[in-house]
Amino acid sequence: MYFNMSDIKIHTLEDLEHMRKAGALAREVLNFIEPYVKEGITTDELNSLCHDFITSRGAVPATLGYHGFTKSICASVNNVVCHGIPGAYRLKTGDIINIDVTVILNGWHGDTSKTFIVGKCTKLAENLVSIAKQALQIGIDAVKPYGYFGDIGKAIQKFVDEYGFGIARDYCGHGIGREFHSSPAVLHYDSNKKGDQILPGMFFTIEPMINAGSHKTKVLKDNWTVVTSDKSLSAQFEHTIAVTENSVEILTL
Repeated sequence: MYFNMSDIKIHTLEDLEHMRKAGALAREVLNFIEPYVKEGITTDELNSLCHDFITSRGAVPATLGYHGFTKSICASVNNVVCHGIPGAYRLKTGDIINIDVTVILNGWHGDTSKTFIVGKCTKLAENLVSIAKQALQIGIDAVKPYGYFGDIGKAIQKFVDEYGFGIARDYCGHGIGREFHSSPAVLHYDSNKKGDQILPGMFFTIEPMINAGSHKTKVLKDNWTVVTSDKSLSAQFEHTIAVTENSVEILTL
């Protein structure tokens, strides 16, 4: 996902108010579903619960029908990096699962995700989830008005490399607003380039996918589910960000 600087939308303060509401709702969905993420529930049951919650708030699940995707959330378990399709899989103690939620509220998108631990997990899984969460915050901390997008991936990689984990490179953060995915492409690794300049009025996601092994991934035959090539665990956290003249606002916090 690569775009030209001229493609990046600069939004108004009125747009920001709409995005705050969409972001808040996306966060509410994750807060709502957390108590249900436990041993014995299927990922499709989690999907149904999220769907009903989103629609009860007058919003629409952005993934439902998006390029043929058939579910209202992405549910990525263990070695699934992203775009996991909810189904009959029943969660077990020790699993980790990323739930990725995007809502459309009054035409505006709020996008966030979180990796949950089911019961008691291995030390490796616990560490991976912790590092993925910290990697997101480090990426956010690297965002500065009039800075550069390359600073984000550089900061994330410097941190993650200390732990020997891999950062998925085939998937990135993205611009967001009235469109689900737009420019810029927000890389989570060091591309050795400054990238586009970060300007007030930009909305985008940061969503590093951290693998316990190699950064390499592959797509399964369903053309959606992305898994680690070496079958190692993967964890991810995501926020939607707004850049203002003097600060950075996490819209899905």
